Amino acid sequence: MKFKKLALALAVSGLVLPGIASATNGYFSHGYGMKAKGMAGAATAVTGDTFGGANNPAAMVWAGDRLDVGVDWFRPIRSSERTGAAGLAAGLNGTSDSGSEDFLVPEFGYNKMLNDRMSLGVTVYGNGGMNTDYSNTSFTCSPAGPVNNMLCGTGNLGIDLMQLVIAPTLAYKLNENHSIGVSPLIGYQRFKAEGLQGFAGFTTSGTTGNLTNQGHDSAWGYGVRVGYLGKLTDTVSIGAAYSSKIYMQEFDKYKELFAEQGGFDMPENWNLGISVKATPKLLLALDYQRINYSGVNSVGNPSTNMAPLGTSNGRGFGYDDVDVVKLGVEYGYSDKLTLRAGYSHTNNPISSRDVTFNIIAPAVIQDHATLGFSYALDKQSEITMAYMHAFENDTNGASLYAGLGMANPGTSEKIKMYQDSLGIAYGKKF
Repeated sequence: MKFKKLALALAVSGLVLPGIASATNGYFSHGYGMKAKGMAGAATAVTGDTFGGANNPAAMVWAGDRLDVGVDWFRPIRSSERTGAAGLAAGLNGTSDSGSEDFLVPEFGYNKMLNDRMSLGVTVYGNGGMNTDYSNTSFTCSPAGPVNNMLCGTGNLGIDLMQLVIAPTLAYKLNENHSIGVSPLIGYQRFKAEGLQGFAGFTTSGTTGNLTNQGHDSAWGYGVRVGYLGKLTDTVSIGAAYSSKIYMQEFDKYKELFAEQGGFDMPENWNLGISVKATPKLLLALDYQRINYSGVNSVGNPSTNMAPLGTSNGRGFGYDDVDVVKLGVEYGYSDKLTLRAGYSHTNNPISSRDVTFNIIAPAVIQDHATLGFSYALDKQSEITMAYMHAFENDTNGASLYAGLGMANPGTSEKIKMYQDSLGIAYGKKF
């Protein structure tokens, strides 16, 4: 009963936590669970914690009776710049930095063995998110107009998107070496937009009532993740997992911002992995992940679409699907200390065509390097820490304002970002 109360308390605290910003692989996190984060997210064929609901449900049955709880301090640094505007449009030039830079991302997992071959558990994790807050108001969008933000709205410019997933997980050993698992996914997200009054001309109504500055809106949804894990030999394991799209309720307060009248589903994704015990102390893990952003119209529709905002074919963020490769290393330095490191690479989901729309969500990161360790406090409990650095990357492109005739053809924009995170988690076996 105590653990049930703890799980509920952590889930609720995650739901009410201020904006989670995890724009790393697109807007997904680079990893789920502190051990995985120390290995750049490579976890599909690795066992040892209770984050199978986020990585591979089949891994949970190998975790035993266990509890994991942690928090990640995440620090993304974002900025945008517009240059080349001339003549009457020169007031559009300038730079702006996002003021929201520090976020806490919680994680929780619990697993209970029902018998020698079956387990039941739950994973609670921040799926991802985007958060920006540009307070610079030094842009003039017309010769006689007032001072505006970078996207020709008034006041602060930015968005706050948080996504959380609760994943009850049932896993079953088919035999001594192979397991399968399933996680019904309960999704929760909330969203707020500010300073997008300049987009009113793109809506059907021509107003901002369901476009911007409506406060937070929230939505629930559902999906499923399934997985397989096989120990082919004493040293080689393979894994695979597939997550359906998480079908979310619409954001009614922002039905003229997102395509499909406020639709913002969490995209379909899948991953494959292999781990090799190269020596008794050294484990190597390699993962491939595919995230199909194009299957969500509000995310995948190009920002150059001519249909009004909020319609099925309305302007979106223009995300391409991404392929992520993750390499992780784990080394048992001693009976108490385990060291980890990793590196991951993905393609940039944002093309030069869509830079203007993505000023509010510059998810351009491609490369991550990670370090981590676990230290055993006793035979049943351990502390795990992980550090991540996402290397600065940028995307340049012609300004949408040039295409709309509000600026000369030479007007261009650049969005860039780098990130750091540092997390700690406590794990206990029972």
